[in-house]
Parts: sequence; C-alpha cells; structure tokens
Amino acid sequence: MSRIRTKKSLAQNFLADRRYLAPMVAAAELGPDDIVLEIGPGRGVLTRELAARAAAVVAVELDDRLIDELHQTFAGQPHVHIIHGDILELDPAAIVFAATKATPAAAATRAGVADRPLPIYKVVANLPYYITSAVLRHLLEAAPPPVRAVVMVQWEVAQRICATPGAMSLLAISVQYYATPQLVQRVPAAAFSPRPKVDSAILRLDVHEQPVVAVGAERFFDVVRAGFSQKRKQLLNCLAAGLHLPKDTVRTWLDGIGIDPTRRAETLSLDEWERVCLARPPAQ
Repeated sequence: MSRIRTKKSLAQNFLADRRYLAPMVAAAELGPDDIVLEIGPGRGVLTRELAARAAAVVAVELDDRLIDELHQTFAGQPHVHIIHGDILELDPAAIVFAATKATPAAAATRAGVADRPLPIYKVVANLPYYITSAVLRHLLEAAPPPVRAVVMVQWEVAQRICATPGAMSLLAISVQYYATPQLVQRVPAAAFSPRPKVDSAILRLDVHEQPVVAVGAERFFDVVRAGFSQKRKQLLNCLAAGLHLPKDTVRTWLDGIGIDPTRRAETLSLDEWERVCLARPPAQ
C-alpha cells in the first residue's frame, strides 16, 4: 500500500485502530441483501468490512489521489463500486441506483415518485468533521433517504444531535425531525491517524419511515429557525422578531396552545414544536 499524506483541506482523519470497526458495522445491522453507501472510504479499511457483509457497497471518495488505489484494492470484488466525487454534489439515491441497478431484493416502488423503483440502502461512513452537518442534512433530505445511517462524528456533535428537551439545538431538531438518533460508542482521538484534537462517536440514525411531525419541512423549519434565532432569548421575543409578528400576537398564539411564552427554544420537544407550527397565526 502506497504512502499518501492526508489533506488538511479535506479534514482527513483515517481510522487506524480497527477495534472500532466492529461496533460500527454491527450498528448498521447489515444483511446479505443490503446496499451500503460509504462516504469517504479513504484507504478502504471500513470498505473491506462492509464488502464482506453486504450485497453491494457504493463508496464515494473526493480525494483523487486515493481513487486508483481503491480501484486496485477492490478490483476482484465487482460488488464494490468506487465513485470519484463530492457527496454534497451528488444525489445519494441516484448514485446508489445507477451503480447497483437496484436489484429486486434491494429496491422498492414508492408512492409519489412516478412508480419508479428506488433503492433501499444504508449509509456507513467516517464523516469529515467540517461537513458533518451538511452531509447529514443532504442524506436525510434525499429522495429516498437511507433507512439507516451509522456515522463517525465528533463526540460533541453526537451529543448535541442526541439531546433531549432542555438542551435541544437547531441541529438536534433538524436530525430528529427525520430520524431517531442513538449514541453507539465513544471513540478516542488516539484511534485516528493523524490524531484529531477531539474524541469522536459512532452515531446511529434510524430514519423515520413515516414523518413523526405532521408539518412539512419548509413550514416546520421556518418556525423552528425563528425560535432559535436569538440565543438565550425567550420564545416570545425570538418568534416575534424571526417571523415579524407583534409580541401580543405571539403571546396569544403560545398561550392558546399551553406553551409558556417565556420558555426558551432549547426546552421544547418535537411534539411541542409541532403544536406551535400547527397553530401559527397568518402573516400580518
């Protein structure tokens, strides 16, 4: 295996301690019919484990220096598909479908998409820290999204995503709207090369088959973003400023659904945000 220096511009931290591969792969619960999308395979350490368990692996790598090595490593495994590209500029479901042709065991016809077969797939990836939030949003908003994602992220980010009311953030709401998060295991910085400054975590996301919030994403996040628009400010002030509504209107709105206007956004649950959105007064 050739020696390739990591690129700081790509925030590359390769998993060097292979003991952490097992819990990551186990969390994905892969079966022989599963299709897996891997983001940033690097030298292919995780890819090998995925290829040994899944029907197909689609690995998307941005670093052009690694592409030839990956092709050589998996030349004898036709079910491993190496794609050179930026996942944020690609349609996750489309590249999975194109690479694997979505065999009948791993495809489904979903309503509302012109009755065309769409792939059922999972994501397993060691995500670059600097694009974690963007990649998660890209995956969860894909059509269709993965049924499950197991990703390596910064420990602090994983904690924020798994937060409960009292410590919620816009990131937590944004992920939990689409999926149920679970912290699988903490991974020390020493497990990576080069060693990052912080620990990481294996995070599992089980994507909701049906929305758990009866409000469309655009309408929902319009209100939620307003609620989080001013740190440590009361909900009354945030919603009034963010949605350009009189404070008296917002106070009546929140009182009418039994939510104290003096609460802060981080204390609200998804169910409460749903109630807030459904009762939103018309624009004035």
